[in-house]
Amino acid sequence: MSHLKLIVKNSNIIKEKRNFFFNKSELKMILSFYSKMVSKGFWKDYGLNISMEEVSFNIYRRASENPEFKICKNFKQKNKNLKYFTLDSHGNTLNASKNLEEVLNKTRWRKLKIVN
Repeated sequence: MSHLKLIVKNSNIIKEKRNFFFNKSELKMILSFYSKMVSKGFWKDYGLNISMEEVSFNIYRRASENPEFKICKNFKQKNKNLKYFTLDSHGNTLNASKNLEEVLNKTRWRKLKIVN
């Protein structure tokens, strides 16, 4: 019994705890913006896509279609200024920034329409 040691903090066991989702304030900003667009009749449905590299808030005009827009948070970015970005239905980047509020305000949502 004299050879036992108590290890309180083992650096090999402690792993970096990372949150792979939007935090509460980010999700609140996105959902309040989404609710404004739904009340105006532009958007109908939303979905979330979660992976180890990014999480995206997908916006649909109709539930049966592909997402019209995506608001993404990148976890493994090469450039620290491109943490948040928006994509259109074809995967083209509309706006990118390190601030979510800036991405939501600078993207011209009403002028972007899908032409059939």
